[in-house]
Amino acid sequence: MTRQGFALPGQGQDRDQDPAAAEPLADDATVDLTAERSGAGVDEILDALESDLVGLAPVKTRVREIAALLLVDRVRGRFGLSAGPPSLHMCFTGNPGTGKTTVALRMAELLHRLGYLRRGHVVSVTRDDLVGQYVGHTAPKTRDAINRAMGGVLFIDEAYYLYRAGNERDYGQESIEILLQHMENHRADLVVIMAGYADRMETFFASNPGMSSRIAHHLEFPDYSLDELAAIAELMLRAQRYRLSAEARATFRDYLARRMTQPRFANARSVRNALERARLRHANRLAAATAPCGKDDLMRLEPADFLASRVFSGPHG
Repeated sequence: MTRQGFALPGQGQDRDQDPAAAEPLADDATVDLTAERSGAGVDEILDALESDLVGLAPVKTRVREIAALLLVDRVRGRFGLSAGPPSLHMCFTGNPGTGKTTVALRMAELLHRLGYLRRGHVVSVTRDDLVGQYVGHTAPKTRDAINRAMGGVLFIDEAYYLYRAGNERDYGQESIEILLQHMENHRADLVVIMAGYADRMETFFASNPGMSSRIAHHLEFPDYSLDELAAIAELMLRAQRYRLSAEARATFRDYLARRMTQPRFANARSVRNALERARLRHANRLAAATAPCGKDDLMRLEPADFLASRVFSGPHG
């Protein structure tokens, strides 16, 4: 995976904080938290998260709790009750395709809106972007990724690959030590989010207690149910101006039920891949037809666009 930088609309630029947000308040003053939340655009971010992702109720609840905590923390600061910058480093655990990257994007924007990050962008990296292959190579690679993420979020996918126990020639530990230093010294200008499978992240933290102690928030992303995967597919199709016929909808549910039991299933990612292949078959079917086609034909997927999948004919579709 190559290094990537992500930004949502309106993100990625340094923004001066609202002077009113830092205005001191008298001890007998009162604050309308609903107005504060609205003024900061918190509800807009939370509503976008709700519309972006199907299901994930525990994750959405935790994000709302974090948003509430930070909003109250900001107001407490105006009364002189600040306890210093909170630790916002996080760990997202779950299987592939469960929305971890999407939540990281929304979290970055939320922290930006509340004044905890000055830019609110996301830099996504893996081990290959941080760890070098020879002496003296790891430190500049890790620091480069951190520097690009300053003012925003450094999202480390499959973070447990940074640590390879028993390999004296591996330089992952050097990267971890640099990350630890910056996570502690730049808490006010950098949030690190580590992501990966739950059991492997647990092993990683057990081997690196210094890293574990710096992670304040753990969010677990559950797998999607069949109904949720079907709803995700409908959202994807709607965005691309496609639809399923009634027969194709039943066939696709059958496809999903089969695919969920097979190796390398990746939740929403597998749904996206299945729809892409269905679009290919749909286009090939229309191109081979002799009859004219209309707008509805160009939008409508049929059972044949899914039944050709190996999911219906073999164990490894």
